[in-house]
Formats: sequence, structure tokens, C-alpha cells
Amino acid sequence: MADYLEATDLGDDGLREVLRLAADSKRNPGAYAGRLSGRKVGLFFEKPSTRTRVSCEAATVDLGAHPVVLTADEVGLGKREAVEDVGRVLDRYLDVLAFRVFDHRHLETIAEYADAPVINLLSDRAHPCQAAADLQTIAEHRPLAGAAVTYVGDGNNVCHSLMLAGALVGMHIRVASPAGFEPAVDVTARATALAEASGGSVRITNDPAEAVDGADVVYTDVWTSMGQEEEAVARQARFAPFQVDLGLFERAADDAIFLHCLPAHRGEEVTAEVLEHDRSRVFDQAENRMHSFGALLLYLTGTG
Repeated sequence: MADYLEATDLGDDGLREVLRLAADSKRNPGAYAGRLSGRKVGLFFEKPSTRTRVSCEAATVDLGAHPVVLTADEVGLGKREAVEDVGRVLDRYLDVLAFRVFDHRHLETIAEYADAPVINLLSDRAHPCQAAADLQTIAEHRPLAGAAVTYVGDGNNVCHSLMLAGALVGMHIRVASPAGFEPAVDVTARATALAEASGGSVRITNDPAEAVDGADVVYTDVWTSMGQEEEAVARQARFAPFQVDLGLFERAADDAIFLHCLPAHRGEEVTAEVLEHDRSRVFDQAENRMHSFGALLLYLTGTG
């Protein structure tokens, strides 16, 4: 069985099938009800969550499976018990293992020792479930291939997965980050290679205006992620010129949409005016987390 630790793990065809299933389940509520009847989906949260927990639990229930929710204190991943042993044990109990962790290497270890599909709900390296919902939301607006998508802000896990997924399907990905906060060099290299094969492109810049000019999608995320709280004041100073305000958003295409993975800090990375804009799709994007996770469950268990 396949795992979904990175946005590229399913390949172009697999990712497009997940997006097809997600769109179909959204259009036809209940169409896949009961497909996972009798199955058990483990949802492990080393980091707190709102959207990820609720969307994944709701999608699991909608498909007829039973969600088994575990927290960091209950498992002690790598502390109370070796990571590989957690993977081996949970694999005996559950049909799908989904983890939200601090350390991406823990996911890789679990996937190595578990036969059940392993899904990355978020790690320090990647957020592929978010990328699936992002692409689903963009596809509701325009064709994916050829879309110019600009991400403004920290070159973090969300940015990494958006770059890889977008490059895989032929998007033109632009990332504008302050110097020193660009996406990881190896991720940029992988995304560039994927884009060359798909007809897309990848461009990294320190100029947000240049990156947003004519874009079909403008995307941002918080300046300080969970675990970086001590850097918050310094980051606010560095990222202030990268705020997505109305002036910056209006440099994009006339029909451009705005995305944010949430939670949003109004007045920091985005102004309330843009977040509430009539072309903001952030709450469609949040809803699509549920549809895309359900689609991943269907695809990875072969029940779609």
C-alpha cells in the first residue's frame, strides 16, 4: 500500500485521482458513505489542531470508519516508546495511520515499520494534506495546469508541499520570502525538476510585488508557526513588508483568488480586508480539508 508523507508520493495520476474523488464527494454528499465500514483510522496528534482534527475525524465518520484519536501524552512518540515500536503496534490494530508530528523523520520510521498506509497530517518538513485541499480549491476556480500561484511569506512546510504539488501538475509557482526564510534548497530543486517535466515553473524571490504581479492565486501563511514562538517579535519585523494587503492583492490578476491555510492573524500576514474579500476562498479551502482527506482514505485503501 502507498503512503502519503509528501505531496508527490502518489505521482501525478494518483494526486489527480485524489482530487477527482474529493470534488465528487463534495458535489455528491453521501455518495461514498459506508465505503470504509468496519475499518479503523488512527489519528495521532503530537501538535494541537483544529481544522486537521475535525476535518479528518468528520471525513472518517462520513465514510463509515471509526476514528481512533491519540494525543502526544498518550503515546510519547520516541520518548515513552520507540517510534518503530509504535508503528508496529498500531499497524496491528488500525487500517490507516495518520500522524501530525514535529519531526518528519518519525513519519518515515513509522512508514518503514507499518504495512498500513501512513498519512502525514503535518510535520516540520511537509503538509501534503493541506496541499491536496489547496489544489482542490484552485481547481474549483480554474484549471490547475498553467495556473500562476504566488505564495508570500515563510518558506515553511505549507510552502514546501504547495511547491511540490503545484509543480507536479504543471503550475507556475512563485515564492516571495524575506532573505534567509526561503524554502529549503532541496525542496526547491525537486520542485524545479518536477515543473520542468510538467510544463510548469518555479521562481523564488525576495520581492513580493514582483511575485504577485498577474498571479491567479495569492497565498500566505502565519509568520510564526507552532514551536517558533520565541522568534515571533524578530519575525514580525522581518516579514512586515510581506503582508498581503489590498494593494498587494490588487497586483494579481483581476479574477485572482486569495488562500490561507488558517489560522490567520489579521493585521499581520494578511489584512482583514483581504481575508474577507469577495475573492477570498479561505473557508472553501478549509472545508476542502475534509473532502480531500476523505479522498485520500478512499484512494489509499483502494475503496474509491
